[in-house]
Amino acid sequence: MKAYEWEKKVMVEGIKDFNLKHTFECGQCFRWKEEEDGSYTGVAFNRVVNVSMKEKTLTIKNTNLNDYHSIWKHYFDLERDYSAIKQKLRKDPVLKEAVEFGWGIRILQQDIWECIISFIISSNNIIPRIKKIIENLSEKYGQPVLFGDKVYYGFPSPKDLYGVIVEDLAFLKAGYRDKFIVDAVQKVCENNISLDRLRNMPTADARKELMRIKGVGNKVADCILLFSLQKYDVFPTDVWIRRVMQHYYLGEDATVYDVQKYSSRHYGNLGGFAQQYLFYYARERKIGRKD
Repeated sequence: MKAYEWEKKVMVEGIKDFNLKHTFECGQCFRWKEEEDGSYTGVAFNRVVNVSMKEKTLTIKNTNLNDYHSIWKHYFDLERDYSAIKQKLRKDPVLKEAVEFGWGIRILQQDIWECIISFIISSNNIIPRIKKIIENLSEKYGQPVLFGDKVYYGFPSPKDLYGVIVEDLAFLKAGYRDKFIVDAVQKVCENNISLDRLRNMPTADARKELMRIKGVGNKVADCILLFSLQKYDVFPTDVWIRRVMQHYYLGEDATVYDVQKYSSRHYGNLGGFAQQYLFYYARERKIGRKD
């Protein structure tokens, strides 16, 4: 890849295995919006950028080379060889089809705090509501960031939210999730949980630590581990993943435990990648949906 800066944007040439729609609409993130021209505008790390792809060139507007090297190339996971990953996963005939369907998915390396709160909000929720709740939370407590003629808002830090009580969050209309957000804020700000330590913990220990936060069960914890901590051996199992695994591999009586056991045995350290291809494929194709 070759990256260069020009007129407040960075151009990155030689990009492979990256499709914006696949990546931003596969359920792993909630702050990216498609524009009329097919580009996407998003907020991450208190910055707003617009990204577009033309053939093998990625354009990131409203940034510079310093931010590209310190933030965006990691955020978009541009240095990982996804061709090699997909080649291994394609040995499974079902995954071969899923990989071809969502060939451009890259697993984003998101901010861990934003990921924790976002996936607490996502529990038993639908994507439009998740996005709206996160947007409202950011607008109320985050820092304003100007891009063009529009004001966006960075995701509020734990300190930004410290002291907030459940009643303060009623405007979000997040229901029972309000108390989980407050609990997460308190645990992080009062050093009951160290976000810095999580990255270096073994997966099982990091999952256990995350699950000390109210509202963080196995599935939410595994999403956080995958999308912010690069624990690629996890296999977040929601209704779509369970359906596709039942449909193709394990039969209708398969439990979440059966799914996790299968992933560990067959996918190993590539479980997270397999999960994203299967999730996107199952949801978009409505595999195993029971109407």
